Amino acid sequence: MGNLWQFFGLPDPDAGVVARPAEAREVPQNPRLTSSPEEIPAPVVEEAILEPTQVQSHAWNGPVTPDGEPFHDLSNHNMRVNARPNRALRYVKPDEKHRIRTRDIAQRIAQGDTIIVDLRTLVHMESHQQACRRELRVMCEQTGVGVFALDSEDKLLLIPGADVVVDIEKHELGLTRILNAA
Repeated sequence: MGNLWQFFGLPDPDAGVVARPAEAREVPQNPRLTSSPEEIPAPVVEEAILEPTQVQSHAWNGPVTPDGEPFHDLSNHNMRVNARPNRALRYVKPDEKHRIRTRDIAQRIAQGDTIIVDLRTLVHMESHQQACRRELRVMCEQTGVGVFALDSEDKLLLIPGADVVVDIEKHELGLTRILNAA
């Protein structure tokens, strides 16, 4: 009876490389090499040594099952450590001179970054808030993306990056859905 690994069709990790028994074959001896005609030489048995089967796929260099299939060890965690993300969520607010750098924002949007613009620091400057919104709207028309308000006062604005999909059908943000369900 086989073990648990054989039941699932996996190689036994404790057994190491298991050699299959080779068929024994007799090798005929040359009668001229025997020392005397009375001696009957015993047949020489040659055992074939089996090499581990090679996988036909050139991309696989890991362990293989006895059938020659690639064996994927799910406990082996080989993750890329130095993987840098190619997109980001950026928070932008007006600088000390109350300006928003739309040229820099447009470059980030083209790279796929999503921008959240916070105009709440311009609380007492309603006309300046309107000018910033207008400038952002012109920049978004040039880049081909939309501007979305995240609050009712239009002071938090969301600008999605290139290839970012925004669902405008449900109009549910944050915890609204969770709070309504409770």
